[in-house]
This record gives sequence, structure tokens and C-alpha cells, in this order.
Amino acid sequence: MTVVLDTAPIPPAERAEYWHEAVSRTFIPLDVSLLEAEPAAATITSRRLGALQVSRVRGGPQRVVRSAGLIARGGEDHITLALQRRGRARLLQNDRQVPLDPGTFAISDAGRPFVKELPEHFEFTAFHWPRTAVGVSDEDLRVLTATAFDGSAGTAGLVAAYLERLARSAGELEPAVAGRLATTALDLLAVLAQERRGRSAPPAPEAALATLARIKDHILRHLGDRDLGPERIAAAHHVSVRYLHKLFRFEGVTVVRWIQRQRLDMCRRDLARPAAGRPTVAAVAGRWGFVSASHFSRAFRAAYGVSPSEWSASTAAEPALRAGLPRPVAGPGAPTRRDGA
Repeated sequence: MTVVLDTAPIPPAERAEYWHEAVSRTFIPLDVSLLEAEPAAATITSRRLGALQVSRVRGGPQRVVRSAGLIARGGEDHITLALQRRGRARLLQNDRQVPLDPGTFAISDAGRPFVKELPEHFEFTAFHWPRTAVGVSDEDLRVLTATAFDGSAGTAGLVAAYLERLARSAGELEPAVAGRLATTALDLLAVLAQERRGRSAPPAPEAALATLARIKDHILRHLGDRDLGPERIAAAHHVSVRYLHKLFRFEGVTVVRWIQRQRLDMCRRDLARPAAGRPTVAAVAGRWGFVSASHFSRAFRAAYGVSPSEWSASTAAEPALRAGLPRPVAGPGAPTRRDGA
């Protein structure tokens, strides 16, 4: 079913609030600032194709922010590829500034803070999916995100052409066919990631995948153990350390890095708890196996772009803002703003 959200029937004075809710409901919790005194009409047309959501977005100048506090409210496991069709844009994530012109695309990771600036009237097609739906490792994802891809050449051109064709025909496809074609689109992204990293990862046999699944479960149950490492994990599963590393190469990541990512994710969740029950940064680091608070802080900033304290403070501010604390009031002629944080 096609879902259309349109602000044209909405009075201009109410469009900012309506648009903010429409964008956050369609994708993930976001803070949208409209940059016109009288916001232009905007539309989102969406259709679901298996695990993939395809949305055509049109609107006027605006700024979109995904803050640490908004990440704590959900959607952190999703990825969005935006194929620019009209107007210029700029994506800021992972300490990168990525300019986007018509015909280019970029991928944003909802698990890390980002800003997207759209200074003029625009149109883009967004492909939105859970990260578990495509077989890319964390390292592959870092290669893909916050990078401008030229949609007119090479493998990126093939990806863009396929996605655009898929978007145009989405309304005519049977659900089963649409799901298979969406899976192919996500497989193409995995190929693009492998090309960017200069490798081609062989598929893992079923027996290896089963062993890897058991090992991952073991790691997750022992994350708080500071001595958890390749040697102990290999011994617990009666495999060699060499074979353990081979298993994680199918994931495109080292076992040590995978452990750290899981620990960081658990720390992030603990630091987003309500203030009354929230432990200190040092306590969280110790609970999940980090050897020191300073090491944890460096790893956390590298992974999420903010320090643990900044993350904790931003999530603590969320309930107060939603409870109705005073907010700045725009003066006459000022841009309309809706704060979703």
C-alpha cells in the first residue's frame, strides 16, 4: 500500500509541526527545522518492499538533526540511503561533510548522530531498512556511511540505477516479487561495500555459521568479563584461536572489535536510562568489561561521535523538554522550527 503525507492542505502556520511528525513517523525520531518564514508544501510518498521502505520526499529548505537523545528514543538499528534528485544537500556524520548534488547518493547510520542540511527546494528518494536485512559488517557499514557516491558511474552507478528503477516500479509489483527485488538491492550494497574495501569475502558454510552463532551467544553472556578474549573464547568452544579469527573474517570484523561493539552498545543503553536509575560512566564501563573509564570514553566517542557524558546528558534532557519546559519563541519573520528533541 502506498502512503502519502502532504502538507499542502495544512495551514502554513501548522506545517512545521505536521512535517516534523510526518518525517519522524516515516523514518526515525528526528529534529526538523524548516528554514522558510512561510514553509512551502512538502510531500512524502512511501511504499514497503519487503524489508525495504522506499520513500519519495519533496520539500523546501530545512535542516534535519539526529542527536544522541533522539537515538536513545529508537530507530538506531536502521540505515537510510538518500538518492538526490533535485536541489543540493549536505550530510554531516562521522566527522565528515558530504556534499550531495543531483545524481549522487549517501548513506546515513541512524545509530550515530548526524545532520542533514537541505538549503534549497529538494527532492530525493530514500531507501530505509534495518541493518540486519543486509549482510554487511560494522566495518563495511563505516565504509558506506557518510560518503558521497556518484550515481552515474561504476558500481555505485549500477546501484543507483537499480534503486531508481525499483522505486519507479514499486507500485506495480506483487509483494513476493517486490521482496525478492528489495533483497537484490541490499545485496548490491554489500557488493559496493566490498569493492570500497578492496576485498571479496567468501560465503561462510552452514557449519561455520552455526559455530559462529554459538560463539556470539557465549560472548554476549560474558560481556562483563574483562578477561574475555580470543584465547578463552576458543578454549570454551574447543576450537583453535586461528579458526576463531577465521570465523569472524566472514563477518568482516575481528573478534576483539566485535566484542567491543557489543560492549559499547550495552553501555549506550545503560547511559540512556532515566536519571534516577542511571549509573555513573565509570560504573557502566566497569560493568561491561572495559579496563578503564578513559579507554571506554575514547572507544565510545570513536563509535558514536559523542562522549559518554554528552550522551548521558542529552538523553537526560529529553524528558524535561517533552514535559514542556520553556523554549525560545521565534520572532516575526524568523524561520519556523519544530524541536523534536
